[in-house]
Amino acid sequence: MGDMGDSEIMSSDLLDVIIVGAGISGINAAYRIQSALPSTTYTILEARGATGGTWDFFRYPGFRSDSDLYTFGFPWRPWAQEKYIADGDSIRKYIRDSAAMYGIDRKVQFHQKVVSANWSTDQQMWTLLVDAGGEKRYLHARFVILSTGYYDYDEPLSTTITGIENFKGTVLHPQFWPEDFDYADKKIVVIGSGSTAVTLIPSLAEKASHVTMLQRSPTYLLARPSVDAFASFISKLFPSWIAHRVTRYKFLLQNYVFVKFCGRFPAAARRLIKKATIKELPKDVPHNPHFEPRYNPWEQRLCLCPDGDFFQAMRSGKASVVTDTITNVVENGIQLASGQILDADVIVTATGLKLKTAGGAQVSVDNVPIKVGEKFIWKGAMLQDTPNLAFVIGYTNASWTLGADATALLVCRLLKYLKDNKYTSAIPGLEHSETLHSVPAMNLSSTYIVKGMKELPRAADKKPWAPRETYFADLWEAKFGKITDGLHLHRVLV
Repeated sequence: MGDMGDSEIMSSDLLDVIIVGAGISGINAAYRIQSALPSTTYTILEARGATGGTWDFFRYPGFRSDSDLYTFGFPWRPWAQEKYIADGDSIRKYIRDSAAMYGIDRKVQFHQKVVSANWSTDQQMWTLLVDAGGEKRYLHARFVILSTGYYDYDEPLSTTITGIENFKGTVLHPQFWPEDFDYADKKIVVIGSGSTAVTLIPSLAEKASHVTMLQRSPTYLLARPSVDAFASFISKLFPSWIAHRVTRYKFLLQNYVFVKFCGRFPAAARRLIKKATIKELPKDVPHNPHFEPRYNPWEQRLCLCPDGDFFQAMRSGKASVVTDTITNVVENGIQLASGQILDADVIVTATGLKLKTAGGAQVSVDNVPIKVGEKFIWKGAMLQDTPNLAFVIGYTNASWTLGADATALLVCRLLKYLKDNKYTSAIPGLEHSETLHSVPAMNLSSTYIVKGMKELPRAADKKPWAPRETYFADLWEAKFGKITDGLHLHRVLV
């Protein structure tokens, strides 16, 4: 990377901002930048061949959101469909239409995988090494926004399944679902109990002979109508822009209150969820052990099933749940610790995501690599000791987009402050990091998050290094908080 800082950069080649990733976070960041700072030059680098990020990548049957689209959708382009827990195709189209509507799609460069990013203190700029379809190129910017999500597209979370090599049927991971895979009349076992498994089961059950969800431990499941009665009612009374705003705030407050309730009164929350679940279950399926998690609600992410589709599949007899551990995989199925053998033609390993930051790119400052997992995160948005770099992290207990938007608004405000005061860089810095008590940046105990914690930046028990907590607090901070708190500002002539 030594040749990056040596070459003379023409001013016309230097962008104000480079956004990495054309998923929902990247498109949102682009909208906020071009709206708040219309003279700012920017581009979006996308490693794949289409916008949409997660929503373009995953193609397994039934793929959908487990957040409501009134808060998961862009605040600047309301979700207009009746179904607020939407399928992947609808969300992908919504993202692309939104980008096209505001000309953001013309700013996207496809098949541009960022390999590394190096900040030059002398030149006060980032240089990105990009793999452009096998060819090497360099791009330069004053500021970089990493909207790459938090998991690895190339590799799922590894898990050891004893004897899986013995299986004579098909083994699939949802992350790499084959196009047009025919599972009609097949016996399918889905290993896992998270949102991916809960999404897959009802969709697979429509064609398969039978689908079994094999879980080591249960997950909280909530059935919700896919069309919100309040939203439907209010849309008949008011113009669409008012109805959407009211509905959006209803969902924001509803989710906020429920998460707080679960945290404050976990036993009561367990009882409420248990009562609702028992109402949905077939009479011959006991709540315990299949739907009695060992943790409290929202210590791991809660799974939603629209119109109770998961329970409908169980009541139809096409789906079932087994709570047990695997002792061995045999030629035609899975042998369990109880002695039971689950017959299978197809095994689906819905065992989780592998965390990865910056899309795997190596981030450096003056050619010294930054170890993301050893750095604290400033206001949930920037990395300690790393100049002019935003790191988009959403929420674990609310819609991801809410956190991404709070970051985008904060970055726009910071960019304006730097420009107005003629600063060239802002560096989050700590004089005495040993005085901070480290806490997880993502406050869930899910296996994939616990295993991948070293990939994520650290958070602390003190502001401005505290983790994201609520959208309302982060939105206030982004709009009105002290922008210079914890920042070292530099004005360097280049």
